[in-house]
Amino acid sequence: MPQGGLFDGERRAFVINIDGASRGNPGPSAAAWVIRDARDGQVIIEEGLRLGIDTNNRAEYFALLFALEDAMLLGADAVRVLSDSQLLVRQMRGEYRMKNENLRPLFLRARRLAGAFERFAIDHVPRSENADADRAANKALDSARPPKKS
Repeated sequence: MPQGGLFDGERRAFVINIDGASRGNPGPSAAAWVIRDARDGQVIIEEGLRLGIDTNNRAEYFALLFALEDAMLLGADAVRVLSDSQLLVRQMRGEYRMKNENLRPLFLRARRLAGAFERFAIDHVPRSENADADRAANKALDSARPPKKS
């Protein structure tokens, strides 16, 4: 959805990049989100969080959930989420059915949170346009590594 009409006249609107990462599937995983003011692009929150052992798809959903919760706490009226996970985006848009029972509770919670905003959009972007969220997810994963022995 184009950014244009989504944010017209809104009191508080954000563009949010999300990313989930897993080294192994399942493996050590992390979720990351970057929330920007929709008007000037200023970063308000950039966060990455280790999740433990999980799958990449679940990490993507956790990133979405954490981002939407933070947007709510910031008083958002409208959000546009950008993700390089085509599966998550198409499931959230209703273009793909939810077949994975391990994702279903996360999906249902994300749909409820998305419905709490006056306006909500979610779009797929290439990984190159999601670099800051990807970097935050990898930083969170790297922080889980034990120090190297000399």
